[in-house]
Amino acid sequence: MSLSDSIPNNVDLSSDRKLMRALERWQPNFLEWWKDMGPEGFQEDRVWLRTAISVEAGGWAHYDYVKMPDYRWGIFLTPRSGERSVGFGDDADQKVWDEVPGEFRSMLRRIIVTQADTEPASVEQQRLLGKTAPSLFDLRNLFQVNVEEGRHLWAMVHLLHQYFGRDGREEAEALLERRSGDVDKPRILNTFNESTDEWLSFFMFAMFTDRDGKYQLSALSESGFDPLARATQFMLTEEAFHLSVGEYGVDRVVQRAAEAMTQDPNGDARAQGAVDLPTIQKYINFWFSSAVELFGGEISSNAADYFAAGLKGRHHEQRKYSEHTVREGIYEIPVIAGDRMSTQEVPLRNAMNELLRDEYIVDCKRGCARWNKTLKKAGVDFEFSIPSRRFNREMGIYSGSRFSPAGDIISDAEFEAKRDTWLPTADDRSYVRSLMVPVYEPGQFAPWIAPPRKGVKGKPIEYDYVQFHDAS
Repeated sequence: MSLSDSIPNNVDLSSDRKLMRALERWQPNFLEWWKDMGPEGFQEDRVWLRTAISVEAGGWAHYDYVKMPDYRWGIFLTPRSGERSVGFGDDADQKVWDEVPGEFRSMLRRIIVTQADTEPASVEQQRLLGKTAPSLFDLRNLFQVNVEEGRHLWAMVHLLHQYFGRDGREEAEALLERRSGDVDKPRILNTFNESTDEWLSFFMFAMFTDRDGKYQLSALSESGFDPLARATQFMLTEEAFHLSVGEYGVDRVVQRAAEAMTQDPNGDARAQGAVDLPTIQKYINFWFSSAVELFGGEISSNAADYFAAGLKGRHHEQRKYSEHTVREGIYEIPVIAGDRMSTQEVPLRNAMNELLRDEYIVDCKRGCARWNKTLKKAGVDFEFSIPSRRFNREMGIYSGSRFSPAGDIISDAEFEAKRDTWLPTADDRSYVRSLMVPVYEPGQFAPWIAPPRKGVKGKPIEYDYVQFHDAS
């Protein structure tokens, strides 16, 4: 591990001067992007952040105060552990590739660029949230997520520079040119152009959208292209924190809503300055239905090609499955047949997106059960649910029809009549935004969210997680 280099790394950058120079030329452009599109108004503040200093399972991170532009972004690959073989697809059991196979070059570049584009996009979506943070604890967690998304961008840019020549360098520059929500140069995936201008949306984004990232990274961590597999394996180490910020953040909003309902004579959470439970359910419906699209089409020849090529596997491919070629087998996909649902059998390889989506939905339901447990503990008779994967879809085989959150086919008229009970209205979003008043005193929390049970890395909840450059 070289921590003293201009770019911390464990890939022996110093031995490849051409690559080092290329990345050092990209570095100031990245920093300029960070100052322009990173957290606005907090670049001079000292934040108590963790920085990766190792790739070992224990003691891999160091915690200290740092200004975000000075954060030590680096390139870290999980160390090799013996000889690896391609774990799935047509080349299963062959030696993994340390260089890009020519026949897979286009596919690999598309995979890496798409993954890379999500990292700066989320930072851009969240750049103004610090101005309405509900506590220093939450502000610090937001900034930790942001800097780690920046490091994940570095991981993908390293692969583009090292393995894709001029094309890779041009793609790396384009990653800093696109902008979330920009009309002319939007981010590649629609979810990463959605507005995330208040903290309930941020928590939902981290819960649902970052959870998609977990499963995409997990599938890539099985890749036969060894540098990609090792890069994403370490990214998963950091991604776990992002998911916890989202899941636990929503849980704290739910807890406060339950408390507010018991405090109010009419059981009205809004009257007590909290977010009411039906509105939280609407946000769940919106962000889940947006994130579930990120897995791609239900029937996908691209997904089949990625699997056949050994580039993108299933979640826990080696741990969970015993047969890895998947030349046989079918998957039954619910499809629309007139005014009812039927099933269609497709080759299992063509359903790889759906297999990954299945895993994701089970995980989302587990998180939802946690929130329902919080309500039950508070004695509140309400239950959240994860909507059907068919609800509110804009792409894939369900995009041309209307479905209820339960997954039933309904008419356009019924959907429009019930839209405001299923999805956030302009008034809902306006109310949630009205709650977003910043709280910067250590140990204090906005009235719409419950305090956490504990602080970060052994520190108390009252810790001064962010030290402001300008005390005023």
